[in-house]
Parts: sequence; structure tokens; C-alpha cells
Amino acid sequence: MSRTVRLCLGLGLCVIAALALAILIGETGFDRAQYAAGFGDPTSGPWEVLWQVRAPRAVCALAVGAALGLAGAVMQGLLRNPLADPGVLGVSATAALGAALAIVMGAAAVPGLVEVSALIGAGLAGAMLIAASSAMRAPEALILFGVALSSFAGALTALIFNLSPSPIAQAEVMSWLLGSVQNRSWVDLAWVTPAVLVSAVFSVLASPGLKMLTLGEEGAAASGLSMGRLRAFALIAAALATGAAVAVAGVIGFVGLAAPHLVRAAVRGDAGRILAPSALAGGLMLVIADLLARLTPTDQELKLGVFTALIGAPLFALIAWRAAREWRL
Repeated sequence: MSRTVRLCLGLGLCVIAALALAILIGETGFDRAQYAAGFGDPTSGPWEVLWQVRAPRAVCALAVGAALGLAGAVMQGLLRNPLADPGVLGVSATAALGAALAIVMGAAAVPGLVEVSALIGAGLAGAMLIAASSAMRAPEALILFGVALSSFAGALTALIFNLSPSPIAQAEVMSWLLGSVQNRSWVDLAWVTPAVLVSAVFSVLASPGLKMLTLGEEGAAASGLSMGRLRAFALIAAALATGAAVAVAGVIGFVGLAAPHLVRAAVRGDAGRILAPSALAGGLMLVIADLLARLTPTDQELKLGVFTALIGAPLFALIAWRAAREWRL
């Protein structure tokens, strides 16, 4: 059994344990009789809490975290940059722009329209990045283009928020931008799961190119692989996974950055083998983070995006510091 398979099995067991805790533990404590009703009586209140409130929320956090972890691994492999994450190329910002525009226009009243708008925004960003990547082979140039795209989309989102005539719409946009899986249902999970599965297929197709890129552009070009096509597959995978995550949970940062770093040493930096462990690590991180956000004793529940940022920002600084030391050496 290979090291990667063992790692995935270990992460899978941890994910199962985290999901069980997220379903069994919550703000409202149950006694034995209530747990028995929750597992045996579909008409009881405890069953409703366990399987219609906590379970879809936990599984949704798993799917969103897996999407972000996968997108982060793809981005870091494509750009050959350990500080890359799904937000670097502007996909998160454009998906958030699409969702914010739909909310302000009153589309939130139509089920699924906000999610579709976020996916359209991510798709437009992916299309622009694929077009740019054909002319910008250097990863630094693509990063700069992505930063510009992210800044522009962020400015448009702020403009929408600023000019919105409705305080209710402003509150909805702000809540979306902070990121959360609160009150998510099995229907919401149906939005993100197919996109993540399709993204995983494109990631697998792109993995040979990601592995070759570790040798540099010249080495990758000499491999005989169609690097333009594989680069497009990678961008489609990252855009689709990120768009699906933003569509369901809003903007959640740092998971895509941190998840690949947690498993990189175990796969010895292999850009192809890191994809599945990164997805599992991202899902595990977000399930645990959402459970901690729920259990934190505050008057108002912490938004998941805020919680991950509070933990992820120091981690990002640590990674940057370690990278700077390596560059000096």
C-alpha cells in the first residue's frame, strides 16, 4: 500500500469521526432518550435536529472544504507557488461578485439563482484565465493578471454594496461575503457535490501536467505533453471547485492555502499525488472549524469565513516567513 493511499485512508477515517462529532454535538445537548429518538423515530424533534439541521450542515462543510482544498492544490501546482490559493487568480472574487449582484437584484427569492450566478461568475473568471494563460506562460504574469482580476471584482462588489438601495440586501450581501454553512440543507449539498466531482475529474486529467511543471516550463515542454490543454484543465478544475464552494457557502479563505501544506510532506511534494489528500484535508479542516464556530460561546454565531480567517491569517504569515527564509538560503 503506497504512502498516498495510507494518507488518504487516515484522513478519510478522521473525516468520518469529525462528521460524527458534528452531527452528535451541538449547542443543544441531548440525553440518551433523545439520542435514541434521533436515531429511531423520524417524526421526533431530535431526529429533525440531527438529520435535517446538523447532518446537511456538516456534510456541506465537508464538500466546500474539499472543493477549496482541491482548488488550492491545483493552483499551487499550476503556479509553482506554495502561497497560491483559490483566491489568488480572482475566481473567488468574481464568484462573490456574481452572487452579490444576484442578491441586490432580488434574485435571492428564486431558489438556486444566487448559486447559479456565483457559478457563472467563477466560469467567466476561468474563461478569462484560460485565455490569458495561452499568452502568459510565466506563472508570475498569470498571478499578476489574477490579482488584477480579483481587485477589480472586489471593487465592483464593494460598489454594488455601496449603491444598494436596500439595507436588507446590503445585510444579505455582507452575510454572504463573510461565509457560512449555517442553515444549509441537502438541497444546497446537491449544488456543490456534482461540481466538485467534475472538478476532481479535470484535476486528475491535469495532474500529469502539474507534475511536469515541477521541472519548469522547459522541462514540461520537453515532456511531449500538451501543456496548454493540461493548463486549461487545471484552470477549469480550480474555477469550478472554487465557484461551487462560493455558491454554497460564500467566501471562505485560507482553507485552500493551508490544506495542501498539511499533506505536502507526506506525499513528498508530488503535485499529482497531493490532490486527493488536499481535498480530504480541506474537508476535515472545514468540518472541524464549523463545529468549533458553532460551539464557541458567543451571542451571535461566528461566521465560518471569519473563523477560518482568524486561524488562517497567522498560518499564512508563518508560511510566508518560512518561504522567505528558504529564499534567503
